Amino acid sequence: MSDSESDSDTRIRPFFPRFLFPDEEYALDGIAIRAQLLGLALGLSFSAAVTLYLHNSLYHLPTFFCILSVFHFLEFYITARYNTRRASISSFLFTNGRAYTAAHTIATLECFLSHFLPLPSYISAPPPAIYLTGLCMVIFGQTIRSLAMIHAAASFNHHVASRKEVDHKLVTSGVYRYFRHPSYFGFWVWGLGTQVMMGNVVCFWGYAVVLWKFFSGRIKGEEEYLIRFFGKKYVDYRARTRVWIPFIP
Repeated sequence: MSDSESDSDTRIRPFFPRFLFPDEEYALDGIAIRAQLLGLALGLSFSAAVTLYLHNSLYHLPTFFCILSVFHFLEFYITARYNTRRASISSFLFTNGRAYTAAHTIATLECFLSHFLPLPSYISAPPPAIYLTGLCMVIFGQTIRSLAMIHAAASFNHHVASRKEVDHKLVTSGVYRYFRHPSYFGFWVWGLGTQVMMGNVVCFWGYAVVLWKFFSGRIKGEEEYLIRFFGKKYVDYRARTRVWIPFIP
C-alpha cells in the first residue's frame, strides 16, 4: 500500500464506525458476500429443482437447499429491518451450532441415499402429495417464525436474554396472541416440514425428538427469566396461551 492510500484510509476511517470495517461483527463486506452467496445458492437450487422435477428425479434435495437459503436470508433481513440494533453477521445464523449443521447434513445424506438404495418406492420416491404437504408445513412454519420476529421487533433476540434491556417489552399482540413462543413453534413446524418434503423417515423422527428436547429446555429456562422480568404480567399471559409444540405446556 502506498503512503497516499494509507493517508486516504486514515482520513476516511474516523467518519465511519469501526465495527463496519472488514473482519468486524457488522462488516459491510461480510454482509454483502453472505447475501450474494445466498442468492446464488437459491438460484442454482431452484433451477436444479425444476430441471430434476421435469425429469421425474431427485428434486426434493435442491428444494431443501432453496428452503435453507430463504430461511437464512430472512433471519438476517427481518432482524435488520425490524430489530436493527441487534443485526449483525451472526444474524444470518450460518454458525448455528454443530448440531444444526449435523442435522442438515444427515438429512441431505438420507434423502440422497434413499433415492438410490433398493428401498420401497414410497420411501425412495415419495409421492407428490407428501412433497406438497411438507412444502406447506415449511411455508406455514416460516411464516409464523417471520411474523414472530416482526411483531416482537426490538424485543426479539436469537439468544436467550439473561437481563432485561430498555427496549425489552412483553409482546402479547399479533401472533403472540395465539402462540406463546411463535418463533420456536414456527421453526419446529418448519424443521419437520423439510423432512416430510424430502421423504426422510429416519430424520423426521430424529428432528422431532431433538427439536422437542431443545425447545423444551430452552422454553423452561427462558420463561424463568421472563417471569423475573415481567412478574405476574407474564404469569397471566402464560396461563392464557399455549406453545402448541406437543407435550410442552
